[in-house]
Amino acid sequence: MNRRIQPFLSVLFYVMTLLPFILLVTKSFSISWNWPMVWPNQFSLQGWSVLFSEPRLLDAVFQSLLIGFVVILLNFIIAVPAAYVLAFEHFKGKSIVESVLLLPLMIPSLAVAMGIHLSFIRIGLADQWMGVVLVHLLPTVPYTVKIIRAGFESIGNSYSHAAATLGATKRKTYYTVYLPLLLPSIRSSLFLILVISMSQYILTALIGGGNVITLAIIYFPFLSSVNDAVIASFSLLFALLPIFSVLVFEILFRLLVPYQKKLQLERKSGGDHYK
Repeated sequence: MNRRIQPFLSVLFYVMTLLPFILLVTKSFSISWNWPMVWPNQFSLQGWSVLFSEPRLLDAVFQSLLIGFVVILLNFIIAVPAAYVLAFEHFKGKSIVESVLLLPLMIPSLAVAMGIHLSFIRIGLADQWMGVVLVHLLPTVPYTVKIIRAGFESIGNSYSHAAATLGATKRKTYYTVYLPLLLPSIRSSLFLILVISMSQYILTALIGGGNVITLAIIYFPFLSSVNDAVIASFSLLFALLPIFSVLVFEILFRLLVPYQKKLQLERKSGGDHYK
């Protein structure tokens, strides 16, 4: 890439990324800001006061994060082994397994959720947060499988073979070899899962039955409001929670995941051996 163009593209990227956020923050503090006004005439805390006056807000934040974290955990329990097998193993019916895992992306979730709701009523998971967690796996697991599988395929299995020759078990190979190299895929999956889970309104309302209160449940009724400042305030809260959660996970990665820099440098330099 031309060195003269690269700084321009970097500035353009940051502007395109930060400008919507800045506009949203300004909107949340404005009283009236309509076209063709360049800047709001008046500012107010009304949008935020309405947001924080919602009595169910803290419970909704807690429930959203709890459900999101459990959905993330179950996603990786299901997706990592499935992605590994699909990436490196060859067996009869592999295409069928791939199709089944991706089927929720092709069929409307609401159509499937109606049948799941009836089943959950029978087994006692309807109107429970765990039932909401399980139904949130429908729109998230296919994406996680695809992202993690792409990560495995880009890494290859040469590192695992080298670790096996040195006597490493499969569990140790996963933890010390694949986990550090899969961090980019894991980060992408984490953010995507959280955003999808927190934004589920219909699935949460259907399975939760009004007993499971998440941010989506109290947010969507405000979309019919004419007060744009309130909508902007809710939108900012929606945007900041996944970002904050990913930062928490990033700290945990730095504390718990070994050999991150070492393996990434080896991979970039074309090293074929794990030491």
